[in-house]
Amino acid sequence: MSLVDASLAALAAQLAGKTVSSRELTQHFLDRIAALNPAINAFVTVDAEKSLAEAAAADALIASGQAGPLAGVPVAHKDIFCTDGWRTTCGSKMLADFVAPYDAHGIRRFKAAGLPSLGKTNMDEFAMGSSNETSYFGPVKNPWDTTRVPGGSSGGAAACRAARMAPAATGTDTGGSIRQPAAFAGITGLKPTYGLVSRYGMIAFASSLDQAGPMAKSAEDCALLLNVMTGF
Repeated sequence: MSLVDASLAALAAQLAGKTVSSRELTQHFLDRIAALNPAINAFVTVDAEKSLAEAAAADALIASGQAGPLAGVPVAHKDIFCTDGWRTTCGSKMLADFVAPYDAHGIRRFKAAGLPSLGKTNMDEFAMGSSNETSYFGPVKNPWDTTRVPGGSSGGAAACRAARMAPAATGTDTGGSIRQPAAFAGITGLKPTYGLVSRYGMIAFASSLDQAGPMAKSAEDCALLLNVMTGF
């Protein structure tokens, strides 16, 4: 199976077995983003230098023997999560130049587990929408048929996984914003039980309903990601 179609467990096994490095894997997906994103518009921000630096750190973690089960696997993050040093726009002109000064709790856990970031994904502005057509940065296209929408508000996250621009992505769900775009894009998405994943650093839409969750190829992949995201 090719790298772009492999499960997270399969990618982790290749990284642990040293048949591929995190830097090589991250560059592979960055190349796909460069080739495919202009037509799909799934990513708002990509910073190859930052991504590859995180991948190099993951390779060092793996070499040390201290790595967790998904160390080195790159993921994309919905642009609703504050991410230290990265532009965090929430799909809005208001935040078009905002660079977060700290990490959301979920982002912090991904970094601690050694999963490099591939960039920030497009979304309906402030998560208010279900088609990913309200973003200041333009609509996201469904990679299966670019005349159709990918769903929303986590449409960029769903589209980037469906187009194999990332092995997996994070999303948020208030009233369907993970589950609906996952269905539209033909991937798996999970809205966890409220409170299982911290909302700290996640720009709010409706705080009593908002929940962060994983978007990936399969239920197994979502479970592996949830193990990373979950924690006090």
